[in-house]
Amino acid sequence: MKVALDVSAVPHQVAGAGRYVVELSRRLPERGVTTTLVTRRDDVDRWATLSPNAARAGLVPSTRVARLISEAWLLGRSRPARESDLWHAPHYTMPRRRVSPCVVTIHDLTFFTNPEWHERSKVVFFRRAIQYSAKHARVLVSVSSYTARLLDEILPGHAPVVVAPLGVELDKFQPDPSGDAALFQSRGLPQNVPYIFFVGTVEPRKGLDVLLEAFAELASEIDAVELWLAGQTGWGIGPIEEQIAAHPYSARIRRLGFVDDEFLPALYREARVVAYPSRGEGFGLPVLEAMACGALVVTSADTVMAEVAGDGAQLVAVGDATGLADCLRAVMAATVDDRSAWSSRARARAENFTWDSCVDQHLVAYEQAVN
Repeated sequence: MKVALDVSAVPHQVAGAGRYVVELSRRLPERGVTTTLVTRRDDVDRWATLSPNAARAGLVPSTRVARLISEAWLLGRSRPARESDLWHAPHYTMPRRRVSPCVVTIHDLTFFTNPEWHERSKVVFFRRAIQYSAKHARVLVSVSSYTARLLDEILPGHAPVVVAPLGVELDKFQPDPSGDAALFQSRGLPQNVPYIFFVGTVEPRKGLDVLLEAFAELASEIDAVELWLAGQTGWGIGPIEEQIAAHPYSARIRRLGFVDDEFLPALYREARVVAYPSRGEGFGLPVLEAMACGALVVTSADTVMAEVAGDGAQLVAVGDATGLADCLRAVMAATVDDRSAWSSRARARAENFTWDSCVDQHLVAYEQAVN
């Protein structure tokens, strides 16, 4: 089978949905799929490193508006599209003019359910794009059963859906802490500080406002505890920046920025607790990565993260700062035996999610699309 995979929306700092596209691009050629990566014109060399066994076609303009126009009206009839059995659009949108069947990945439907979490211009654009893809794609890929159920509710009559949960590199994200001391030292960070760890793009839906409120309560009781925040800056962060600046324990809040994959597992492992109080996601990959490292995780109930976490994490109601503080306090006070048992459950749960299984489901979707 020959697949053209549009990777043009993946930023240079890879996280979340970008990680999914990178892993797909690496693994499809290993499964015998002749894969052409359709990249931005200035991004071909990076993809040669990320996915050396795939062909590359640098056809896409660099600016966002030009990229979307190109996708809609040009790429679907480009040479890679003509020479492939199908076109995979891994980020909601798909070509309007096309010569081959399309598979489209739908990560979440928050543009419909919670438009306040996004910039207004993106809400308008992506609602229309998702509605179009749901109707015109040959097959939809959903990264969770949670989103697949929402597709049925919000967009009835959509194309067939294949659920392909994301995965985790179990060899990289693993519980062995033997190299952590050297990694912390190389980054100039203390390893012996009891810290609560959050990683994710800083934006309104991530629940950082709730975490900061919960941390104020904990920090008033536990002298040494710190809050470490990792992740790149998103949109609408003004209120969060103000909350951090005015926080009574701002001196104990560390901003780490974007963290590379070499150091991220160590940060998960050494944290007293990983807090991911997001209000909603397509999947919530940090929860899975943290559990794979044997970390003690607290995340949000009645969300896709709860579906992913199973019995491997503690759950707190969305937006409940008091409940979050209570749960974090209990986790930090847990005995060594209790922490060990929880860590083992977390790792066991994470082992159910692999990138190979994710690719298996994509191959199912591709076969449906071309037959």
